Amino acid sequence: MTFDYAPAPESTAVVDIAPSYGLFIGGDFVESLDGSVFDTVNPATEEVLSKVTQAGTADVDRAVRAARAAYEGVWSHLPGRERGKYLFRIARILQERAREFAVLESIDNGKPIKESRDVDIPLAAAHFFYHAGWADKLSYAGHGPAPKPLGVVGQVIPWNFPLLMLAWKIAPALACGNTVVLKPAETTPLTALLFADVCRQADLPAGVVNIITGDGDTGRALVEHPGIDKVAFTGSTEVGKAIARAVAGTPKRVTLELGGKAANIVFDDAPIDQAVEGIVNGIFFNQGHVCCAGSRLLVQESVAEEVLVALRRRLLTLRVGDPLDKNTDVGAINSAAQLSRICEISDSGDAEGAVRWSPPFSQPDKGFWFPPTVFTEVAPAHRIAREEVFGPVLAVLTFRTPDEAIEKANNTPYGLSAGVWTEKGSRILWAADRLRAGVVWANTFNRFDPTSPFGGFKESGWGREGGRHGLEGYLR
Repeated sequence: MTFDYAPAPESTAVVDIAPSYGLFIGGDFVESLDGSVFDTVNPATEEVLSKVTQAGTADVDRAVRAARAAYEGVWSHLPGRERGKYLFRIARILQERAREFAVLESIDNGKPIKESRDVDIPLAAAHFFYHAGWADKLSYAGHGPAPKPLGVVGQVIPWNFPLLMLAWKIAPALACGNTVVLKPAETTPLTALLFADVCRQADLPAGVVNIITGDGDTGRALVEHPGIDKVAFTGSTEVGKAIARAVAGTPKRVTLELGGKAANIVFDDAPIDQAVEGIVNGIFFNQGHVCCAGSRLLVQESVAEEVLVALRRRLLTLRVGDPLDKNTDVGAINSAAQLSRICEISDSGDAEGAVRWSPPFSQPDKGFWFPPTVFTEVAPAHRIAREEVFGPVLAVLTFRTPDEAIEKANNTPYGLSAGVWTEKGSRILWAADRLRAGVVWANTFNRFDPTSPFGGFKESGWGREGGRHGLEGYLR
């Protein structure tokens, strides 16, 4: 006898989406000076949710000027304990409005409600709580006896964790005494615009946080604006390199959190069932739209077949579908463009001789969907083993010795994260010491905490975010 899940959709009554949105500058929503509008779309239904402003250069300039006025007039003069009060207040409001934010995030992004509800929003609030605690203790953070803020920070965030990335950027900047101009991704602007309402609810001084919407042209205008003292970016390595070129020769500070192609290493003594859960969480969490996703599975040859059998059995239980259904494990791909990229790289896996497998999948009539997919018989030279897919696609490689595992894991231009599965503590420490990755998880994967620094080696980025280390990027 089998049991089917009954639908358990989350109500959308708590969310009120406006037909159109302006720009949040100087504490108010204002009309654009020279911009146009574009649609933001529900990726699960292709329904147009709202029209959002494409900020032009004059809008960017106005936002930077508002941030500068707030920095020089109010925020930089506030004692740390006063800044901390505002951050505590924002954190509490995020908790109070958590359901509203979670539903809106799933509608605009396509991620399952259980992830936006249980991961994204609680972590976003935790980042504000954590950095609120630092606001009056910066002289004890190890960055000098009297650290000072940088000034105005231009921040560009991606579409995979819209509100969480906003919190990663805004919370430390404000705690350190900076003001910000933030641009969310063009496909997921709604929770950032709702956050503007939180800023007003918290009585944050006008201009301390400014939110402008738009595509890459808006982001480029923000990065190149001479009134910006620092650029903080999370996104693709390609754009990160362009930003590095744009700020070269200027006094602007930069932190970049870029792409990844993480290795998730399973040794022959690993607890297989736990490792399989870690593999699933590593690559299929958030549809694989995770820069530190464990997209390369390196499994010791002697247990490879056992792991793959258990992995396929586990994937048969994953539920793909409506992001607002509380039973959904894998939601919609964020955009048609991203779906096209996932399909193109996956097709290259077929062409290069890898073997594709996916569980049975009934695709909805509308929306952007891609099933959890596993490629076996993958060679290190294959594109699916080298390029960041940013989707639910796992490339499986095998190894015979620990040294071979480390060599294959480090055979990538990226270095953001890695995972190690073994019952031996000594082997964990041995592997972690040799993996060229900013984060190494042991017998777990995709665990995040505001107190822990996060960042990459090589083409995965510059600087760290989170923890005491993350404060350094916002102080001088």
